[in-house]
Amino acid sequence: MKTIDYLLISTAAVLLPNQSVASASFDDMNRTKIIGSKHIAYVPYLFSTDSTGLSGGIGIIKQGFIQPQTTALATVFYGAKQNIVTNSNPDTANFSGGFAALVDYLIPGSDRLLFSAMGLKSYFPKARYYIYDRSNNSDEDAYVETSGDSDFIYATLKYVLPIGDGLENSEGHYVLNRGFAVGRKGYGGGIPFITGRTALGLSTFYEHNTFENYEENSPHSSKGIKTWNTNGLRFFLDHDNTDFDLNPSRGYQFKLQYSRDFGWGDATQSWDFLEFKYNHYITMPTLSFTQQNVLAMSFWTGYSFSWEHDTTPTEGDRPPPWEGARLGGMFRMRAYDNNRFSDKAVVYGTAEYRAILDWNPFRKSEYIPVVVDWLQVVGFVEAGRVNDHYNTDLLQEMKYDAGISLRAMAAQVPVRFDIAFGDEGTNFWVMVFQPFDF
Repeated sequence: MKTIDYLLISTAAVLLPNQSVASASFDDMNRTKIIGSKHIAYVPYLFSTDSTGLSGGIGIIKQGFIQPQTTALATVFYGAKQNIVTNSNPDTANFSGGFAALVDYLIPGSDRLLFSAMGLKSYFPKARYYIYDRSNNSDEDAYVETSGDSDFIYATLKYVLPIGDGLENSEGHYVLNRGFAVGRKGYGGGIPFITGRTALGLSTFYEHNTFENYEENSPHSSKGIKTWNTNGLRFFLDHDNTDFDLNPSRGYQFKLQYSRDFGWGDATQSWDFLEFKYNHYITMPTLSFTQQNVLAMSFWTGYSFSWEHDTTPTEGDRPPPWEGARLGGMFRMRAYDNNRFSDKAVVYGTAEYRAILDWNPFRKSEYIPVVVDWLQVVGFVEAGRVNDHYNTDLLQEMKYDAGISLRAMAAQVPVRFDIAFGDEGTNFWVMVFQPFDF
């Protein structure tokens, strides 16, 4: 995941911003320790992935930092030594780095202008990138494996409009009872902009990636590309008309966003990308063993006006592999490697059937030091396609996958373990938040 738009993130889950987490094994949620204040969590964790090897770290999460709605997060991490190959030469490397974030800080003197910032400094021993051929019909083995840096800094200003729910609840506060929002019976699914919470936003981004495996004649190197930098601005309109944004049971959300790298400073090239997402939620009848059943659906599409064909990846005004019209990873087309497909245009759709169980053996367990309010079982299907033009070809020869998921509301944050099956294999993902509810 290269772009993190919505962050109240559990420490271990955020450590993999742009690498595949196939076969990941985490040991974080069950180790959370609340020390001193119930709003401070110290989180040691352990995980293993193809990109990082066996790794661990420690983080701190402070809810209500300075202001009641603000969350602060910081972590450092380090991995065991791995054997790697760089430009045909054997070498060793360790995964390492740190991350920090400040989320939803209300600008003094304003009652509806929120500021968020986050930054990552990291080094990956075996990062996997699809650089040269990432089209819909590309070879799954046409990736570059390289060690190198992966860093970013994001900052966002979001202004909640004084309309609908934003009049009285600009900060998005909810009262929860066992993981369900209370007092929200009449909310979700009203008239756009008359009801719901609407925000206008501006984000800045800077991303820096290095490729140490750049031997010119090697088919598995970046062939001379040593660095890929991008920076710019994002402009967005966000409308949430659900009963509870972290786990909606009814209503809808949509977001329109335009991203632009102007070629400033050390940017590798300029590029742009326009995208639109729409989510819809329908409450379904409960079963004898469930508390809540929801049909959740999402549609996403986007187009890069600047993308030029018949050029090299770094000279065609194209977004980098982790930006723009891309599919694959923990949010879209989960059976495929992270950022497996990308091109000028994209279309994607998914449906999930979410059932919160009556059964919850962790609710009163003395061995679980965080509150687990509910367990949720999910079945999902996905379909998507990237293409070199925005036309009806996007609806032909689409990629498909399906999967199941076990999710939990832990420490008032949804945590998910997804298993997805597709024609290129099976992927396992551990992450926080529902995959498209933001």
